[in-house]
Amino acid sequence: MTIDKTSIIGDVLDAYPQTAPVFMAIGMHCLGCPASRGESVADACMVHGVDADELIEKLKEVIA
Repeated sequence: MTIDKTSIIGDVLDAYPQTAPVFMAIGMHCLGCPASRGESVADACMVHGVDADELIEKLKEVIA
């Protein structure tokens, strides 16, 4: 799976559960709720005031 801005967070977590702490670090503390699992990476970054490109790089580091 390739992670980009359009990736759905639930799909990322299902494929790479080790990325959960990265999402938690940006303030996504409710990773199990349907709303957060259905958001794209870009949407989550917009809501939490995080640069999407930086988050994607961190996610890629964790799954490398």
